[in-house]
Amino acid sequence: MAAQYQLVMHAGPTPGKTFPLEGDVITIGREAGNTIVINDAEVSRKHSQLTLQGGKYVLTDMGSTNGTFVNGQRITGAHVLVPGEVISLGEQITLLFESLAQIDPNATMLSASARVAPAPRPAPAPAPVPVSPAPRGYAGQVPAGPEPSAVEPAPASGGGNRTLVITAVVILLLLCCCVGGLFIYDYVNLWCSPLTSWLVPMLGGACP
Repeated sequence: MAAQYQLVMHAGPTPGKTFPLEGDVITIGREAGNTIVINDAEVSRKHSQLTLQGGKYVLTDMGSTNGTFVNGQRITGAHVLVPGEVISLGEQITLLFESLAQIDPNATMLSASARVAPAPRPAPAPAPVPVSPAPRGYAGQVPAGPEPSAVEPAPASGGGNRTLVITAVVILLLLCCCVGGLFIYDYVNLWCSPLTSWLVPMLGGACP
């Protein structure tokens, strides 16, 4: 017959261990011949017994030294167990009575799959870069760059030559005007006019 109930050890030599209840009569004790063996000094050789009656387990004490308790109350006769009750063998051993029909068979799988991997630790912040102190005389100020050197203006090239050229051109124009005027006077015979006749003998000529 498949087990419909189980005992889960909460305190004792093997906490968390489950004991499926299969059979009409189940004995609990320290001896190896018991259905459920709990090797602890608090447990008698034959401590208590579970009997299946009408689909429910009935718990009785088998004359143990330290007694059998249900929810903290020592039993002296038969006690019909209800899922969720806690059985104590002496003062150190506690067993939880559970109904397998009320337990989700996938609860263990779901709890395992629901575990979330721990978040990665944040990377440590980079160490601050030490800043070297500013040299004396520049505290809170930006060092000034080198002063720009004064640029002397370049002398004007060709200034003197230009003046000489202009002077020569003016003199040449004046000479041309003088020579042209002489030719014009000679052409129109103006040398013998009353105003210029006195110049003719000086020039080696004679008026008609």
